[in-house]
Amino acid sequence: MSHISILTEKDLRPIVSLDLSAVECVEQAFAALATKAVAMPPILRLDIPEFRGEVDVKTAYVPGFDGFAIKVSPGFFDNPALGLPSLNGLMILFSSRTGLVEALLLDNGYLTDVRTAAAGAVAARHLSREDASVATIFGAGMQARLQLEALMLVRPIRSARIWARDHAKAQKLAGDFALEHGIEVIAMADPQEAMRGADIVVTTTPAEKPILMAEWLEPGQHLTAMGSDAEHKNEIDPAVFARATYVADRITQTRILGELHHAITAGAAKPDQQFTELGAVIAGKAKGRTNAEEITFADLTGTGVQDTAIANLAVTRARDAGSGQTIENDRKMGDAA
Repeated sequence: MSHISILTEKDLRPIVSLDLSAVECVEQAFAALATKAVAMPPILRLDIPEFRGEVDVKTAYVPGFDGFAIKVSPGFFDNPALGLPSLNGLMILFSSRTGLVEALLLDNGYLTDVRTAAAGAVAARHLSREDASVATIFGAGMQARLQLEALMLVRPIRSARIWARDHAKAQKLAGDFALEHGIEVIAMADPQEAMRGADIVVTTTPAEKPILMAEWLEPGQHLTAMGSDAEHKNEIDPAVFARATYVADRITQTRILGELHHAITAGAAKPDQQFTELGAVIAGKAKGRTNAEEITFADLTGTGVQDTAIANLAVTRARDAGSGQTIENDRKMGDAA
């Protein structure tokens, strides 16, 4: 008999949050990329230009996990005018042993938000200075808030600056975050000024032209770019590659749609140039930061291993908590494939 768990965003929010266990879950997924026979095909992407829509499909099989996830992420950027969110999505968890559907996670993109922020924490944990206490965030949306929350889990963040094209949004996020977390947060109108004296800088925007310039970087800073998850998106000046130690979440992916893709196009990096992956740093197979003055740069495009990891965590916790609903979906043996 086939039992399928159905979990909605309402079911998932109380059992999976942006905490250290989520960070460790994503960290293990990255380490698996460097140490296990992970199967992770390229991202499947569908564009629907008529409605400013894009859909990404990500998946990965990670040995040792009971299930593998297939995640579908639509982004329809005219939706706010219709009173609808731009981003949503769902994950499907299949048994790694039998291929049967085990769970439908109707999370509206919530788990993607959590695992994306957790990846930012993982990058900071392994690449920023341990005493990093000042953070700068480019952007003022959901990921901007979550990336700052994630940094606070792994570094002693005591103050933050927010820069966004919409200064009013940056001011609102700064005020809300300061009130909620009890640290000093300032919205700044000048992006270069916002970076001055920062220990960690995270870019979280859908920019299509660089918003962070190489000459703004200072010795000892760590930069995480996580907005470039499609070929046309580009947040970082390609000249940064000459100043910083570059680390990819998945090199085959960042060559196609990350900041590395734009550096290759600009001639700032070679098409076949080898760079370290974050998983190799976590697993101790490669060096990350080697001294306090080094500038480090993580290019996070989002990987299927993160989705499989967070989906497994969610379903395990849902079972323990008795969350969601279960349906039976039997199939007679011998039915056509």
